[in-house]
Amino acid sequence: MKILQAQTVVSPSPEETFKAVIEACQLAVDKQADLLALPEMFCCPYDTASFPRYAESEGGEIWQKCAELAKKYNIYISAGSMPEKDEAGQVFNTAYVFNRQGKQIAKHRKVHLFDIDVKGGQYFKESDTLTAGRDITVFDTEFGKVGLCICYDFRFPELARLMVLQGAKVILVPASFNMTTGPLHWELIFRAQAMFNQCYTIGTATACNMADSYHSWGHSIAVDPWGKVMAQLDEKVGYQLVDVDLSDVEAVRQQLPLIKHRRTDLYKLE
Repeated sequence: MKILQAQTVVSPSPEETFKAVIEACQLAVDKQADLLALPEMFCCPYDTASFPRYAESEGGEIWQKCAELAKKYNIYISAGSMPEKDEAGQVFNTAYVFNRQGKQIAKHRKVHLFDIDVKGGQYFKESDTLTAGRDITVFDTEFGKVGLCICYDFRFPELARLMVLQGAKVILVPASFNMTTGPLHWELIFRAQAMFNQCYTIGTATACNMADSYHSWGHSIAVDPWGKVMAQLDEKVGYQLVDVDLSDVEAVRQQLPLIKHRRTDLYKLE
């Protein structure tokens, strides 16, 4: 399974956003990629005031364009994430995945909202305008099962483990770590989750734009089931192609049977 990660900048203009997405689709086809991965909030400025303004219902204009591009280019598209509103007016940070026919095959609403206040560093509070999701998301592809979560979700070991226990051999993570947490934790988290869960971890981030109010760390990353970094970008706009062999997941789990050796008879709280 070949995955093209597109580290794009966020534009306030949907038209400009989709120029970059179309270029990424064309590059994916040129490189014979099976799946195009986009970043968190790829079509919306990453600030709490923008989320309600840019929010669309499922099936809205951005959703439609992603579905059409997946079908046109005959690729899977993990459409990063975008602000989604429901009938009650709640707004979610939502990731969609489309198959080669343009059909939606996965939907994940960010479960853990990014509410942080780091002394001397980053302050952000997604819960000012967003509502948390409640689902663990794993979907089928022609290659095998794939897990999906969003950015801050991936800091919680329980969520990644539950995806793996549901069969995920690859976990896609559209993300946007910042200049405080990125240098400290980005690579560490993706390597640790890959090693503990013996799966591929694919983190696709927005590029850094110092003109934005939120400064992304970038550094889109792909890690193999041994915890080894396969590829990683810098902070600028860029693309990387990673070749994911799902048979390697089973090979690693047989050689170092962490999943099998779990003591589930002991892992209980009374």
